[in-house]
Amino acid sequence: MRLCSIASGSSGNCIYIGHASTHLLIDAGISGKRIEEGLRSIGIEPQDLSGVLITHEHSDHIQGVGVLARKYKVPLYGTVETFCAMKKGKTSIGKVEDDLFCEVHPEETFSIGSIVVTPFSVSHDAANPVAYVFEADGKKIGMATDLGIYTEKTVEYLKDAGILYLESNHDVNMLMVGVYPYYLKQRILGEHGHLSNDSAAKLLCELHHDGLKHVLLAHLSKENNYPDLAYETVRAELLMAVGAERMPDLRVAPRDIPSGLITI
Repeated sequence: MRLCSIASGSSGNCIYIGHASTHLLIDAGISGKRIEEGLRSIGIEPQDLSGVLITHEHSDHIQGVGVLARKYKVPLYGTVETFCAMKKGKTSIGKVEDDLFCEVHPEETFSIGSIVVTPFSVSHDAANPVAYVFEADGKKIGMATDLGIYTEKTVEYLKDAGILYLESNHDVNMLMVGVYPYYLKQRILGEHGHLSNDSAAKLLCELHHDGLKHVLLAHLSKENNYPDLAYETVRAELLMAVGAERMPDLRVAPRDIPSGLITI
């Protein structure tokens, strides 16, 4: 299985997952042109996409959805509440053929090509948002961003993954002394907001196992975090918990450029 983060952060999110001839995107929150360029940088043509899986309807996750659907007739997967919110929201995806919308249900597994997909519910201020787990040939990739808290169920779905793509959105101290208005700080810190560096570190410690090979820290705030700060916060916690010899490859997903392929 293969993963490439094409874009990550509050300004736009788009991730590629692939196995054999099945090619998926999770979210399309950047322009269609940037998505095309990102895919081609890893040798994938946009017309070969098998589907776009949408986590929720916020603009930094759906900006390029309409363009991809119209240009390449690529199926869109998401909860019915997400689709309704996309059609009514401030970020317009434009007209998309109804038969391209494929409804998913949290905790109900389905297949796209050679990849088995399981969506599961997360705590975020959106209309029935989900995260996803992907499996093929006994390998597993787990992804979870845009969640204010994690639960035992989050851990249950993400456990045993060989690659984890986890939100590490903000440093709490930076957020509290920053320029954001009070209501926005409370939203980010709340149960329906975003995971902090500290929370990401604790979640990763719970998820660690010897088969975990790669971790990408994702969806970093541009205003309330630094890549080095997120990396060092999570690394220090994990190093103390598991020791240097059991550390996975830990990286921060770049904001505006593809990460390159990560394979298990």
